[in-house]
Amino acid sequence: MSIVASGASALPSAPDGRGVGPLLRGWREQRRVSQLELALRAGSSARHISFIETGRSRPSEEMVLRLAEHLEVPVRERNALLLAAGYAPHYPETPLDDPAMDALREGMERLIQGYEPYPALVVDATYNVLAANRGIVMLLDGVPEALLAPPLNAMRLTLHPQGMAPRIRNHRAWRDHLLAQMDRQIALRRSEPLRALYEEVAAYPVPDPTPEDQPLDAVPYFALPMRIEHDGRILSFISSISTFNTPMDVTVSELAIETFLPADPATAKYLQNLHS
Repeated sequence: MSIVASGASALPSAPDGRGVGPLLRGWREQRRVSQLELALRAGSSARHISFIETGRSRPSEEMVLRLAEHLEVPVRERNALLLAAGYAPHYPETPLDDPAMDALREGMERLIQGYEPYPALVVDATYNVLAANRGIVMLLDGVPEALLAPPLNAMRLTLHPQGMAPRIRNHRAWRDHLLAQMDRQIALRRSEPLRALYEEVAAYPVPDPTPEDQPLDAVPYFALPMRIEHDGRILSFISSISTFNTPMDVTVSELAIETFLPADPATAKYLQNLHS
């Protein structure tokens, strides 16, 4: 499955009625950092930070970016901070199908194809699937066409009662893991589309607990596995998510590559035999 563009959104506009000061204060409070601590990190003073937050002082473009860096503000929201302060966005948002992204797309495709026979996929900030290898396609056996219509969404495919959910043997434990992951992303990004997705998938019916829905400390693995039935067998996978270091583009900052490592020798052997 080749990488496809997910319809990149336009550059953010300045929030109505909110200057950069209240926005920065909101990020600082969310990160639980005092004005003094932020000032020390940014090489400023607590008085100057206070003046910025109350609107008594307009920060320079460099200061906005410096404060956003120390507050770990996501790249898309850094552009919003700049706009709120009266500056142009600093980070471009290049569509994934733009020729400038050719090397990135080809590199990600080679990476997930090279990971076969183990499953791997590329998702955006709202878990829309941009690319997947044959290992992922194998796990989607039996999923109805309605759920496979673009845009494919990894969370919807996994937790929907007509998706992979009925075949996930430790569904409750895996569902709790995915919802907690989304909750952390919502806190980081303040994304309304992600919040809407969370509310949708959290409302899906939950099957009755099984013996395999057990506490984390009772799971005989080094990390929580996804245990899924495929062709009469139970396959176990450990998930790992990779992102890009120091992204300089909004689109790139929101890409994630998720890979599934076999959690036991039986799963590894089955996938190797299937591949060969």
